[in-house]
Amino acid sequence: MNYQILPRITSPKDLKHLSREELLQLAAEVREALCSVVATRPAHFASNLGVVELCVALHLVFDFAKDRLIWDTGHQIYPHKLVTGRFNDFQTIRERGGLMGYPNPWESDYDLFMTGHAGSSVSTVLGLKAADDILRAKENRKSVAVIGDGALPSGIVFEAFNNAAGMNKDLLVILNDNKMGICPRVGGLAEYLDHARTAPFYNGLKKDISWLLNKVPLVGETVEGVLAQAKDAVKGFLHGGMLFEELGFRYIGPVEGHDLFKLIETLEMVKDVRGPVLLHVFTEKGHGFEPACEDPVKFHSPSPFQRTDDGRVVPVKKSGSRAYTDVVSDAIHTAMGTDERVCVLTAAMCAGNKLEKIRSDFPKRFFDVGICEGHAVAFAGGMAKAGAKPIVDIYSTFLQRSFDQVFQEVALQNLPVVFTLDRGGLAGADGPTHHGVFDNAYMRIFPNMTVMAPGDESDVETMLDFALKHNGPTSLRYPKAAAERVERRVAPVEFGKAEIYRWGKDGMFVAYGAMFPTCVTAAERLKDEGLDVGVINARFVKPIDIATLGRAIEECPFLITVEENTLPGGFGSAVLEVANAAGLRTDTIRVLGLPDQFVEHGDREEILAELGLDADGLAATARSLADRGTYHASK
Repeated sequence: MNYQILPRITSPKDLKHLSREELLQLAAEVREALCSVVATRPAHFASNLGVVELCVALHLVFDFAKDRLIWDTGHQIYPHKLVTGRFNDFQTIRERGGLMGYPNPWESDYDLFMTGHAGSSVSTVLGLKAADDILRAKENRKSVAVIGDGALPSGIVFEAFNNAAGMNKDLLVILNDNKMGICPRVGGLAEYLDHARTAPFYNGLKKDISWLLNKVPLVGETVEGVLAQAKDAVKGFLHGGMLFEELGFRYIGPVEGHDLFKLIETLEMVKDVRGPVLLHVFTEKGHGFEPACEDPVKFHSPSPFQRTDDGRVVPVKKSGSRAYTDVVSDAIHTAMGTDERVCVLTAAMCAGNKLEKIRSDFPKRFFDVGICEGHAVAFAGGMAKAGAKPIVDIYSTFLQRSFDQVFQEVALQNLPVVFTLDRGGLAGADGPTHHGVFDNAYMRIFPNMTVMAPGDESDVETMLDFALKHNGPTSLRYPKAAAERVERRVAPVEFGKAEIYRWGKDGMFVAYGAMFPTCVTAAERLKDEGLDVGVINARFVKPIDIATLGRAIEECPFLITVEENTLPGGFGSAVLEVANAAGLRTDTIRVLGLPDQFVEHGDREEILAELGLDADGLAATARSLADRGTYHASK
């Protein structure tokens, strides 16, 4: 496409010089830019198509060089990046060294928080407003949070609503209601919002409802009682926002979210209103691109595609290999077919966790609780207490949100809840908000918790079967990666037992989780060079097989632990802890993993190579230890 408007937008100030026709053309060019990115790499797509007009209207009405804007969840940030002067770099989005697919304060002053988890926008923007009122009272900065209906049920949202209303801060919350999270929204709040879609526009700033209330006849009741009842009844009839008004917000809406000029008019109306305001905006996920409108789940973050002249979508390429997510989903499906006590809970990630077939085949034992991870874990605790076998299938990075429930409602009660942690490790182009690199540390600290990871595809089903039979909480992590298989006679999964793939007299790799195949590859290369380095598939980080690892520490000149997890508190730390407790030497142990810093986005294999965690890097580490002089390679 020959972009005419976007190259001229160096900041949102440039929008104010555009005519109405040029603003509409700008919206079309933003959608075309989104399509051009998705033609080359996976990226968040349908959600961004749905907020184009809202984004343009916000930047026309407010001055976010001074005012405050938080996008929640953050994956719908692409139009915002384009209108804040990042068009020239837009084709680098989600590439190593390029623009991030989420807000990034290091890219632009218009991005205030690096937001990748849902629900926190109202809290953070309220904090910004409170501090601005203290420190910059004369500037009268406006504060705006844009939150989706999928994120709305998160408990922290209602905590923030309650606090904002109590403080009576000037705050605008825009509810971007597209009837979707990543998957269709669920629960009672979803039904409430559906009702609001059929209600006429309601302006919570106006007092014209008083005319009708004054006509209410009084029959044997106090004036105050009748007026109170009538007010509630009339408001409930006229609009679907009574819940928000009862929470202390002025409700305005619903407003068509793709009528750019109606949005501008409405935002102008509310921008100077005192107190907390909720503006309810209806949008369509995928708007402007028919295939995405028809299937917003598929086009939430689609694989690269090309558009044909007749409007069809053709995939650019399709991988033939199965991902670990597919393998785990199949294993869960098998377990549910075998044992009617097995249930699955997820937090708005049915598609991401590949649970559609489970939802279809076992609808009574499948529970999508929405973006409410803490509730999911406590819910699972109740199920386990009653005798069910719940599997909590949530991304590693999102399970962090339920830390207290994992502690209180599961580990403390020693209940047999199985946690399957998808994206355990680097999440690739999604970047630091989504890298699941802390679970080895945060899960192993809990008493009663068994923490493990399959070394390859062969371990998955037997490890899940072990977890479902174990009388206590278990955690099983797996990466966002193509499933690999190491050819061997697979040892059975036994509690706290590692699997010895091959013993080495010159050194030993101890792999935790999906780094096992990489360690095998590195060991094979070293063997060709005459260096005999063995490989242990650790399987468990808690409990650690101290008998096997203790033997390796005593017999092998060096031992290298390898994990796709942050080093502080991770598998390597656990090995050092148990070695120290057993009185074993630790100076021959080298721990490899992710550094104590947030890792930027990029291709998973590329990041692993940069960190020395690919086969070449592991082999190089082994050579350096063997060349120290203390160690002698076999010839």
